[in-house]
Amino acid sequence: MALLRSIIHAVWMLLTVIPYALAIVLLSPFARPYTLYRIARDWLRQVMVGLRVICGVHWRVQGWDNLPLGETSPAILLVKHQSTLETFLMPVLMPHPLAYVFKRELLYIPFFGWAIGRLDMVHIDRSQRAQAFNKVVEQGKRLLAQGVWVIMFPEGTRIPRGQAGTYKSGGTRLAVATGAPVIPIAVSSARCWPRKSMIKHPGLVEVSIGKPIPSEGRSADELMREVEAWIEGEMRRLDPDAYVRDSSQQPAQV
Repeated sequence: MALLRSIIHAVWMLLTVIPYALAIVLLSPFARPYTLYRIARDWLRQVMVGLRVICGVHWRVQGWDNLPLGETSPAILLVKHQSTLETFLMPVLMPHPLAYVFKRELLYIPFFGWAIGRLDMVHIDRSQRAQAFNKVVEQGKRLLAQGVWVIMFPEGTRIPRGQAGTYKSGGTRLAVATGAPVIPIAVSSARCWPRKSMIKHPGLVEVSIGKPIPSEGRSADELMREVEAWIEGEMRRLDPDAYVRDSSQQPAQV
């Protein structure tokens, strides 16, 4: 039954992405960036409603009061990455527009990639590390000043349930360069939508938003160690069955 529901949801995503993506592409020469973002967010809402109705996946959010207030309050969201689910869910949840930092190869995906290429986000060539980071800082400063929050996955790729990837300091380097606080977010998404799998299992995904961590006067590595310790510790609280109690899987200490 889960396989059949997952196939139906995949077809739902395919059928709905086409008109939304075409709308973004066709309107991009004329519409404001926020208008295009709203169209993209509306499609993501369709995806998440379909995930709930078709596949029985629900989500619960803790820590709403940790999000900064104010239309132009800056924030850099650093999110645990287990699944495609959090990529789709975060823009639906957040009160500010989000700008993803993503690899430029995604631009070549039909419809989806064409659309995100028209949005005001940061796509980088990961083979050119120095130039890529300079681009992230330059565009990140501009976006944060406009009240757009930057979102990054510090592990860089989707990580299997119950494991921790290598946390890279790009997000905290951006925070130090811009003075924006970082907000760690833990998501137990692989419980329902595992990495590299099209099968979605019914259940509850927990999202936990941590308190903003100031970046001023901090080193990027120190800041990332604090982010990693909070996220990995919180993941063990949200999804304790997924973690083996051994020293090799303990979160880094601050």
